[in-house]
Amino acid sequence: MAVESLQQTLVGEQAMVDFGRQLAQACEGGAVIFLEGDLGMGKTTFSRGILQGLGHQGAVKSPTYTLVEPYLLGEREAYHFDLYRLADPEELEYMGIRDYFGDQKLCLVEWPEKGQGVLPPADLIVRIALHQGGQDGRQLQLNAHSDKGRSIIAKLVA
Repeated sequence: MAVESLQQTLVGEQAMVDFGRQLAQACEGGAVIFLEGDLGMGKTTFSRGILQGLGHQGAVKSPTYTLVEPYLLGEREAYHFDLYRLADPEELEYMGIRDYFGDQKLCLVEWPEKGQGVLPPADLIVRIALHQGGQDGRQLQLNAHSDKGRSIIAKLVA
């Protein structure tokens, strides 16, 4: 039976980065991953872990003003989107959004609701919220929305 969802409690920034690395290892080829959560929940920290898990060394900054930050990691392409400041989803069409998505490209999208109607559907949605246990804790809820998303979750729980 396919696993549709996974819940994970993480405490501290390093735990977020480490789980992001694990997620990267579970992604074969490309995927579209939506990252949802309020400001300050750790979406960019989690993205840093994913990108490091793909082999990126160096800083990972939130592309709040540029909307997208490309990462060419050997044979792999990854794109980190932050749509927080997007005024209209149509702006994504002007920047050639469709060129960024493909079977072998990993796309991480923060604030995906701002691109609704233009973004392709997510393979996996990661919702990050404050954990009841304290300020440093985060509750991650991963939900698969495709076979690729189910495959990623299955590898994480194996």
